[in-house]
Amino acid sequence: MRIGSVKRSLPILLTIMLVIASMVLGACTPKTPEEGDQTGKEVDTVKIGILYPLSGVAANVGLDSKYGIELAVEIINGSYDFNLPLAKEEGLPGLGGAKVELVVADHQGLPEKGQSEVERLVTQEGVVGIVGCYLSSVTQTASQAAERLGIPFVNGSSSAIGLTERGLKWFFRTGPHDAHIVGNLFDLMDDVRAEKGKEILTIGLIHENTLQGADMGDMAQKLADERGYEVVCRFPFPPGSSDVTSEVQSLKAKDPDVIIMQAQTPDAVLFMKTMKQFDYNPDAVLGYGAGFVDPKFFEVFGKNAEGVITKAAWALDIAEKREDTKRIADMFREKFNQEMTENSSRNFTAFLTLAEAINRAGSTDPEAIRQALIETDIPGDQLIMPWEGIKFDSSGQNIYASGVCTQVFNGIHRTVWPFPFASEEIVWPRPNWSELE
Repeated sequence: MRIGSVKRSLPILLTIMLVIASMVLGACTPKTPEEGDQTGKEVDTVKIGILYPLSGVAANVGLDSKYGIELAVEIINGSYDFNLPLAKEEGLPGLGGAKVELVVADHQGLPEKGQSEVERLVTQEGVVGIVGCYLSSVTQTASQAAERLGIPFVNGSSSAIGLTERGLKWFFRTGPHDAHIVGNLFDLMDDVRAEKGKEILTIGLIHENTLQGADMGDMAQKLADERGYEVVCRFPFPPGSSDVTSEVQSLKAKDPDVIIMQAQTPDAVLFMKTMKQFDYNPDAVLGYGAGFVDPKFFEVFGKNAEGVITKAAWALDIAEKREDTKRIADMFREKFNQEMTENSSRNFTAFLTLAEAINRAGSTDPEAIRQALIETDIPGDQLIMPWEGIKFDSSGQNIYASGVCTQVFNGIHRTVWPFPFASEEIVWPRPNWSELE
């Protein structure tokens, strides 16, 4: 071949090579929701990612949360006579009856893992929204990743106040934050003093040295100062502690009237067992954190859990007062062989909120879903939660999120506050260890 012929052929060869390269790169590039089918009625399934601690110290809570979401998916994809969004028709009617497909991820309780799992869920799995993560420290990094990728992130059970103070556009929280929850505990103590005539002067604080733990401790200290209680000791601890003897001995020496404790299940059990070992009997233990509502807590600690009070966004006796909620709690029990808890119910609700917004958007386009979330206005009678509804403010916080306080009676949480809505009379002080043997 002559040199002139080669020169004339080069542009053609280069064009062919560029076309082949672009085809190969296109095949290897992950499909994001923006590049997927957004025509709504043509999709068969809509992928939604869920991200929870399915291993690590909070694994029991993560599994409970996952169970709640799995029940929500069953209701959405089926047809049920419930007064809930998306219950009566199969699938998402706004997208031609498309079914919801769960893509499950385990963040292991690690913030960096939460971030990388969000990236995987979006760029490799093609999810159009994410629900998670329970632990506030993981929710913080995971939601930042979702923000960067432009994917809606709905949270049901992370309570750190700062999560909705970051100016994020893609983050929405359906449940209460720490100011609501800690405020409820102090409202309870105020009412016990005023209406039950009990003396409460001093408080001991125990919490993880995590984002949620620090938030809880700081808020409790602030409210104690404002309302005339003295915090006589405060003990941050690392999650997954193996020994808390020194903390409990110090607690007993200070002898506060009330302990407010934020802990996951293993640590909640460890602290309570150590308190029993040293026969330390405060008037009340106010539990803050899933460790005190996890069924595993009662399985391990048994009758010794009697009288523990905990914050809650939901309780089993709430279900007994509304027919649909009771039927859903019964479905949960039959499906998973355990009772529905505030963790499963809160995440059930968060997932349903995202699915309802996707349906209303009639699209898998993330921006359309985000706009639908902004416009969300679900009335209270369409929820299993004891809230007036779900409606987000400009920060992404549900303005109707609230809570109750429950106490353990024969291994079951019963609502004891607010007093007008109580199903049981509060027991104060709680029984001593010797009375529980």
